[in-house]
Amino acid sequence: MEEFILKRIRIREIEFGEKTEISGGVLSVNREELSDLLMEDSCIANVDLAIARPGESKRIIPVKDVIEPRCKNIDGQDSFPGFFTDANFPSGKGETLVLDGMAVVTSGKLVNFQEGLIDMSGPGAEYSIFSRKLNLVLLIEPVKGLGKHEHERSVRIAGLKAAHFLASYAKKISCDEEERFSVSSLDKLYKKAPDLPRVVYVCQAIAQGLLHDNYFYGQNAQGCLPVLMYPTELMDGAVISGNCAAPCHKHTTYHHQNNPIVEDLLKEHDKNINFLGVIVPPVRTALAEKERIGYQVFKLAQMMGAQGAIISEDGGGNPEADLMIVARHFEKNGIKTVIITDEYAGSDGASPGLADVTPEADAVVTNGNGNQKVKLPPMDETIGFVETVEHITGGHEGSLLSDGSIEMEIAGIMGSTNELGIENLKTIAI
Repeated sequence: MEEFILKRIRIREIEFGEKTEISGGVLSVNREELSDLLMEDSCIANVDLAIARPGESKRIIPVKDVIEPRCKNIDGQDSFPGFFTDANFPSGKGETLVLDGMAVVTSGKLVNFQEGLIDMSGPGAEYSIFSRKLNLVLLIEPVKGLGKHEHERSVRIAGLKAAHFLASYAKKISCDEEERFSVSSLDKLYKKAPDLPRVVYVCQAIAQGLLHDNYFYGQNAQGCLPVLMYPTELMDGAVISGNCAAPCHKHTTYHHQNNPIVEDLLKEHDKNINFLGVIVPPVRTALAEKERIGYQVFKLAQMMGAQGAIISEDGGGNPEADLMIVARHFEKNGIKTVIITDEYAGSDGASPGLADVTPEADAVVTNGNGNQKVKLPPMDETIGFVETVEHITGGHEGSLLSDGSIEMEIAGIMGSTNELGIENLKTIAI
């Protein structure tokens, strides 16, 4: 039986210094060294760095992605497979180092309207786990005339490069916490716990083009059928976000690395359930593609002998058709299913919250209403461009008030209704 080991090094402070190093829980970053590394990409004109700490009066906007720094502890291996390793490198095994308590946040000029904000204090901070992280923000300026797709690629790769670069400085440091996970084949799982209910997790990943994409082992998921993964592969960066879905419910790379559904299922494994693995299906736009992929998800789960399933949504609107297609297949064939989603139910919560439903979807968890309105007070410092709030999802013309405060929907707050259940909102039956 193989193992996957997460070695967490707690970062208690970030500062800029003469050299990049980790000492006593403090990450010191040499600005020029990191900026020069990222500017090896000829599409990037300039990189500025900023730090945002929990409780500070700072607002980060627009936010493209959030990444937790991780890397392998052994030379010749690495996290983020397909980006820093051969695409055939098997992730989810061996030792992975984690800089715990911090994140790399990519920002700068707006790439697409579906990017969000992070407030480090005030009421907005209550809606985002990232307000509780030490954030190193990359303000990336593209070269003039760069197209949106090239811009998105440069920002995405820059975030991964920075996260990988920083984590590599932990290779000679003792970890603060170690988590071990077994990596088992299906036949061993069946033999070890033959009487426990067999559960599979289906983790949607948008792959719709027009900057709505995720990457499986470095490949744009638009060209993929569903992929079966060990749960630990997600922790190692096998799925990377290039996704510009609405900020409230997009899965950033950080969300994939720290998927709470995977973590909870692993905790229940060998106790109350037999966790068989994760199916990651791309979410396409055309109905024929949704039906094709939905059937392949069902076929994989059926062949694995699944008796129960959890399906989490990525994005909103048409991805709900994919949820319902898979739920119908599962329930009609004896696989008990729970769906996890969020809602766009109008500011009063009285409108239908989902774009599609089916009678078989009779167990649904919702992580909040993206149309909920909020007023965010002015901050002492903006990292990025606060005027973009009038163009991003959740904002509107007039969102930015004269005193610097913001009126908007929580749809614009990064991760506020995240459909993995990683945030603070919860469902209340009425």
